[in-house]
This record gives sequence, C-alpha cells and structure tokens, in this order.
Amino acid sequence: MENRYRLLIATEDKKGLIHQISGVLFRHNLNIEINNEFVETQFNRFFMRTDIGGEPTDSLFNDLREVLLPDHQIKLIKKHKKRVVILATKEHHCLGDLLLRYKYSELDFDICAVISNYNSLRSLSESFGVEFHFVPHESLSREEHEERLLSIIVPLNPEYIVLAKYMRILTPQFVEIYKERVINIHHSFLPAFIGANPYKQAYDRGVKIIGATAHFVNNNLDEGPIIAQSVLNVNHTYSAQDMAQAGRDVEKQTLARALRLVFDDRVFIFHNKTIIFE
Repeated sequence: MENRYRLLIATEDKKGLIHQISGVLFRHNLNIEINNEFVETQFNRFFMRTDIGGEPTDSLFNDLREVLLPDHQIKLIKKHKKRVVILATKEHHCLGDLLLRYKYSELDFDICAVISNYNSLRSLSESFGVEFHFVPHESLSREEHEERLLSIIVPLNPEYIVLAKYMRILTPQFVEIYKERVINIHHSFLPAFIGANPYKQAYDRGVKIIGATAHFVNNNLDEGPIIAQSVLNVNHTYSAQDMAQAGRDVEKQTLARALRLVFDDRVFIFHNKTIIFE
C-alpha cells in the first residue's frame, strides 16, 4: 500500500499556480487524491491543501519552490496520529469527551499525557490508560509552575497542547515555545460575561443563546485565531444550572470539532484568523 501524504502551501497568488503545482506533482509521479484551494483577495494570498499518494523525493521541495513566488510556506505531512498533551484543571466534561474519543479512535490523535494543577481528574484519566501528572501551583510563581509543566511536556514532544478547561493564563514564554500549537476552549460569553459564574451572569441577563469558541492561544487573552464556534438556543425556562449544563455540552462538541479540523491539517493561520478547508 502506497504512503499517503498531505501537501500544504501558502504563497502569494499568481495566474496558473494550480496548473504549475499539479505539474510538479505529476512529474514526481504523485497522484492528487483530494485538492482544496482558496485565494484571500485582500492580501492576494493563495492557500492549497492536497492529499497525495506516492512517495515524494527530496527534490520535490526545490521543484515546488521554483514555481512559487518568494514569500511562501510549504509543508509535506505524512498522515499520522497527532501527539497531544492535555492540560486540565477541575472540570471534567471536555477532558472526559476527549478521552472517550481517544479510546474509540474518533479523533486522529494520541494522548501522551494529561497534566493538571489539581489531582481530582487522575482517576478519570487513568481509567482510560492515560498517564496523569499532578503539578500543583500553590506557592509557586507562574513561571516556576510552567517550568515544572515543561519538564514533563518537552520530553513527550507533543505536536499540540490542548487546554481542556485549563483555568490558568499561560505566559508569553510558554506560548512562544508552542506557537500556533496551543488550542483553547471557552464559553462565548466573553467579553460580555467575564470572571466568576458566567452562566449565572447570563441567566440574570436573560440571554437567548449560549455558545463556545475554540481558538489558538496567543499572547492576547482569548483573542487568538478562531478555529470553531457553536451556539445553542436557550429560553426563560432554563435555570442557571441548565445553562451551565448546556454550555458544557456545546463546549465539548466545539472543541472536538476544532481538533478534528486541526488534526486533519485543514487549518491555516493567516494574520489573526484562520483559513479552514472543511
């Protein structure tokens, strides 16, 4: 069975680009199985995601570079399960959903470990055979706590870090190490309902929709490039507790959808937004 690869290209657009790229692949005896492309007209930026069959040679990149304009990015990814570390705090719903999907291979990933600043989710993680690390934060500075996290994370060599309701703000130094590889989920009330008890605030305000947003983490709190968003209608019959439960449901569904897109290499980050081939 031949190997399967995914080619990702981002470059300045020009006429005939798809023809030129496909010509290079043809000359390398590579078969295009699925192809998606998009031109962002404001910045004249071309994006292409191509599933290919065959075995690329070392000269493929050089031949592709010859047909692209100088400002370009090329990635060739052999299809594989992505290595992931999950950070959590106390809430179980997102972590539990990811563990179930991991057990039944519903997402294309391997969970290397779960790390939490509380010990309450240990039994949940270990019941799925996943390594759990308890790294308490009390009496430590944020930087000291992250040093302990990194002492566990770095040897595991994850491709992505997932914040499954991890309720601590990461330092710029941590974010830079895993730039564009940290994914967070939060309720979509921000910035309208911030701080403690957002669902109680939403209930008191009488909101009619609740939702969730999954995004990449950058150094601006909850302002990283958005991957997926979902909303759910609610009404006056919902108590604050009902809203919180509905919110938990939409959070885990939105996070899973975002991770499916990322793990399937369907997401390009461009400026502070995303180009997504669904």
